[in-house]
Amino acid sequence: MGDGDTLLNSVLGALATAVLGGFVPFAPLFGGAIAGYLQGGTRDDGVRVGLLSGLFGLVGTVLVTLLVLLVLSVFLAFSPEALAAVGAVGVLFLLASALSAVAYFLGLSALGGWLGNYLRYDTDLFS
Repeated sequence: MGDGDTLLNSVLGALATAVLGGFVPFAPLFGGAIAGYLQGGTRDDGVRVGLLSGLFGLVGTVLVTLLVLLVLSVFLAFSPEALAAVGAVGVLFLLASALSAVAYFLGLSALGGWLGNYLRYDTDLFS
């Protein structure tokens, strides 16, 4: 389909991650595998396109999360007690969640890109 078209393959992988993300655990692994399989080339190409797929998926997740945080901040603005309760612990939790999301999306997508390339060239699974 998009043999060697990095942008197309990474977007297709990110879309697969978004669709599968609601009900399949480790969806970025599958999105990266789809991107790596479609990309072809070397293992490095598979990892690169998988990583890019994870980055696109992460950007989409960050945008949705920011929308949710915006809505929550409107409610917190009208309740000083709730705002004080969130405080520093809420900020630390948000930072830890963000770092975990980056590791989850980028790590699993890169691994999936490598696996997709492996499945394409070193197995008889899809031939």
